[in-house]
Amino acid sequence: MWLTSLPLWASGFLIIVVPTALAMAGTCLIRRRVPLARLRINNEVAGFKFATVGVLYAVLLAFAVLVVWEKFSDAESDVAREAGSLVNIYRIVEGTSPAPRAQLRALLTRYLETAIAEDWPAMSRGRPSPAVTRALNALYYAVDGYAPSDQREAALMTAMLNQLTAVTEARRERLVKASGAVPGVIWLVLVVGGVLTIGFTFFFGTENLRAQTLMTGALSVLIFSGLLVIICIDHPFTGPFKVGPDPMLLALEDFGRSEGLAR
Repeated sequence: MWLTSLPLWASGFLIIVVPTALAMAGTCLIRRRVPLARLRINNEVAGFKFATVGVLYAVLLAFAVLVVWEKFSDAESDVAREAGSLVNIYRIVEGTSPAPRAQLRALLTRYLETAIAEDWPAMSRGRPSPAVTRALNALYYAVDGYAPSDQREAALMTAMLNQLTAVTEARRERLVKASGAVPGVIWLVLVVGGVLTIGFTFFFGTENLRAQTLMTGALSVLIFSGLLVIICIDHPFTGPFKVGPDPMLLALEDFGRSEGLAR
């Protein structure tokens, strides 16, 4: 997770530049120690095996990128859904009596402000904020304590509880996604597979050492660029590319506009 929290240039240097430089240096080192004639003997057999290894690794890398991208998009949807449900509750409260209306709207505003100020920094460290949990509990207590006076207010209370349930589910889902989507065993396979795929190029021999070194470097850049993409978006709420609380901020603005119209 520390790689995710680094600036993009630092992550790119550690994940792409350093391994690529080592791969290119490895090609030169092998050519100095192993004669070109011996390496050329391996070209046919190593080429067949390299094609198999390359395809298998490409499929695994593409699958991992697809999974983390879907999780990243889902995290954006979770935040938007949570903010939308809060706005719905804010508008439903308009139909209640003045006393509970003011209390509920104050608690809704407090929850949004606390989530923006506390939950996002906490999620960047892979854990929830207790302050936001307390704010959500206070909102639940207020809705549960609301005593409807007629069937209309009973229907409003049911609608508020449904929307509040949606808020809780959306928050829980974004908290789960904050810890990352790629398990450790997949990371192990991705890193080892990338090293083995690049290592296969050391068994080839071409007349032009510079061309072979550049080809190895290009392959290394492609592989480790894919790993950089996975690292950058594996934790949706951490790093330079992350899901922000923009829908929450828009919901707060919507609350302000609603208050202005009510006045």
